[in-house]
Amino acid sequence: QVQLVESGGGSVQPGGSLRLSCAASGSLRSINAMNWYRQAPGKQRQLVARITSGGTTNYADSVKGRFTISRDNAKNTVYLQMNSLKPEDTAVYYCNALIATMVSSRYNYWGQGTQVTVSS
Repeated sequence: QVQLVESGGGSVQPGGSLRLSCAASGSLRSINAMNWYRQAPGKQRQLVARITSGGTTNYADSVKGRFTISRDNAKNTVYLQMNSLKPEDTAVYYCNALIATMVSSRYNYWGQGTQVTVSS
């Protein structure tokens, strides 16, 4: 059984910062790309940032220059450093990863989501 557990969400004023973490656990064999998505009320879930197992990163245009994705492969953890936060960044943030376990091939796993609220 694989679990992705997110932490670090909360409320912050515009211009503030938050750091999200997502740790994978279970009988892991390999983790390919790790991603952060977000979903605001009434909107579709969108990809925010992606990092490959080799460290290549991609960002949505709306967060480029403000958000940084990173990963610690030894800890099976992905991070999202969010700076200069704006009210439009308010959403539930989800961790996502393509993971192979000791008993199954690669599968797309999701975390439970963590709320980020940016408001004055």
